[in-house]
Parts: sequence; structure tokens; C-alpha cells
Amino acid sequence: MIGRLNIAVVGYGTAGQALAILLARDGHAVEVFERAASPGPVGAGFLLQPTGLQVLWQMGLLPAAMAHGAPVDRLYGETPAGRAVMDMRYAGLDARLHGLGMQRGALFTLLAEAWEGIGELRHGTCVEQVEAETGRLVDAEGRRHGPYDLVIAADGSASRLRAQVSTGRVDRVYPWGALWCLVPRGEWPWPAQLRQRYVAARKMIGMLPVGTRPGDTTPRLSFFWSLPRSDFDAWRSRGLASWRDEVLGIWPQLAAQLGHIAEPTQLTHASYRDASQRQWHRGRLVLAGDAAHSMSPQLGQGVNMALMDAMALRDALRDESSVGAALASYQRVRRRHVAIYHFWSHWLTPLFQSEHDTVARIRDASFLPLGRLPGGRGHMLRILSGTQQGWLGKHALQPGFIAALAAYRASRE
Repeated sequence: MIGRLNIAVVGYGTAGQALAILLARDGHAVEVFERAASPGPVGAGFLLQPTGLQVLWQMGLLPAAMAHGAPVDRLYGETPAGRAVMDMRYAGLDARLHGLGMQRGALFTLLAEAWEGIGELRHGTCVEQVEAETGRLVDAEGRRHGPYDLVIAADGSASRLRAQVSTGRVDRVYPWGALWCLVPRGEWPWPAQLRQRYVAARKMIGMLPVGTRPGDTTPRLSFFWSLPRSDFDAWRSRGLASWRDEVLGIWPQLAAQLGHIAEPTQLTHASYRDASQRQWHRGRLVLAGDAAHSMSPQLGQGVNMALMDAMALRDALRDESSVGAALASYQRVRRRHVAIYHFWSHWLTPLFQSEHDTVARIRDASFLPLGRLPGGRGHMLRILSGTQQGWLGKHALQPGFIAALAAYRASRE
């Protein structure tokens, strides 16, 4: 194991929070730089996969996550006419596995509480530049910080520091984005399913159970409405009433949930970026989370990948004898896992968010049959759960984690 390091983490999202906790627990001196004056969660909800849940288990945070999150057993997508397009159940891999819908505020709070008191958070500090060879930071006010033995850029999909590591293979904003918000679950009939409804690839609605969060015991759903980024302003100008009528025309059962949306400001505009780096580290600077491998949320892997990055970097620093060797090992391990998700994210996103009606018809005709084939079903379920490694390999889950997950689930029921 490498000796005690002075480490700077840039960004206080999921990747930055998990890295700060894991590295500080290993005895490193960790400082976190966050540009927001009042750090907090961004977005509504997400689906934690078994791979991400395993990291929380390793961190000792699985019981708290399970206490707030909503177990999800099935992902089901259909047309407005009720024709099934996608139907995937975790039980097809292992009856003890499931996803966990969580509010971003819940996970942010759990990680913030685990970090409190073990390191320093410098909020309101925007890091603009890193001198990779010396480990010094320069912020937007021209102040210099450091030097540090290691600087971790975890500053999100629109990372300011990514280009200082290497040129990207891909770095572009998706033409389609989304509107997100949280609504009370109420009498929603599918409390353990992620449900989606599609009109070709032009319109997509998602409803994900995300449980509760500290300070709010009301179970909630994360509502998702897909639309082109260029249509955000037009959506606002059309007014909420006409939009609500459009949504209910596609999915009438949402009437009770949409009744809680009274103002356009309740819906958060989200844009997404596709970014793939040739190199994840240079000198003392290394990328993690969306800064390293941003992709569409279509596969639901962003938070899971961030947690796995944090654990992989922690392990590499434990296992190698130098920082350089640890960063090379971390990059090798994580790129081997992330590559297949980048591939499928790139090719699947237009099937669900685009103007291509023919592509959507092919999707509607082929997804369900492919998911029923033994080979296709296994591959699709491993992609869903985050356990696919390359085209043929599997990312193994630890038996102790699977047993713990099943025990926590049983204790809730």
C-alpha cells in the first residue's frame, strides 16, 4: 500500500463524495473542492444497480440506502396501446438481486454524513486548472492550492479539467434531454417497477419509485419526460396545461401524480453528454465519474459507475507501490468495464430519443424477442445490472453482498 498521500478531489457529486470517504478512511489527507457555494444534489432520482449497491455495502452504507430507497424488481416499457417493448426482471440473473430507486437527495445526504468530520470541504471554489506534474490547483480567482500528491477530477460530465488530461475520443452534448421531478407515489400500482411508455422515439415517459429521503418520509416517484434540448424554451412557452394534456393523452394513469406539478419550475431541465477519453490520467491528475466516461442515462449506470470508480481507485492505491502504477491499474480495470456501456449507450440512445420512426419500429419489434432468447436475455440483464464485463465476461458480485442484499430486502417485507 502507498503511504499517506495529500489528495485533492475536485467535485462533490457522487464520485467525489465516495472518493473522499474511501480515501480518508485509508488514512490519506483529503481536501474536496466544490464550485457550488452550497453543495447539494442535482436531479431527481436514479436507479442503483447491484454493482453500485455492492460498493455501498463495502462502505457500510447499504442499510441506510435500503432504509430510504425503493427496491425495483422489473423494468417494463410499452407503447400507449399497451404493447410491451421491453420487459426485464433481475430474477432472471438471481432471485436475490434487485435495483434500488433512490432520490439524489437521499444518497447525497448519506454520503455527506459519512464524510463529515474526516476531511475538509472547500465549497464555493471553482478549480479552473491543474498543473498535472506538480499537483497544484488554480481556481477562478487565480489562487493556487497545493501541491498535492494526487488530484482527482470528479467535476462531472461538463468537466473543466478533462481536456487537461488528454484529448477525448468523443465529447459532445446529446441533442435530446429531459425534464425531471419528484412526485408523491400515492396509490401508484407498480411500486417495485421502473415503468416507461414510448411514442416511437420522439416521446418517452418514465416513472421510477425512489423511496424517501432524510427529513421527508413521503415515498416518491421520479418522473421523466424526454424532449429535444432545442425545445426547452418552446415547452415553457406552450404552458403547463397543454403539456399536461399531452402527457395524459399518452398515459392517463398519471393524472394523480401530475396533479402535484403546478409550476414549470418544479421540473428540472437536464442535458446529457457523451464523453470518452483516450487517457484517464496524466502526471498527478486522474479522472473519475462522469468526468472520465459521461454517457446517456438510458442505461441508468452513471451513479453506479461513479461508485465503482471510487472503489477501484481506492483499491489500486492499496495494491500498488507508486501513484503512477496505481493510476495505470485503475484506468485498466475501469476502462475494461466501462467500454461496453459506452458502446451500448451510443447505439441505444437513438432508439429511444430521436426523430427516427423507422428505428423505433425496429426497436418495438425486436427488443422483446431478443430479451427472451437465452443468450440475448443474459446479456441484456447483465448490462442492466452493471455486471457485464466486455462482450463475453462477467463482473462478479461477492456472495456476502448478495446474501446481505437479500437479508435487508426480507427485513423490509
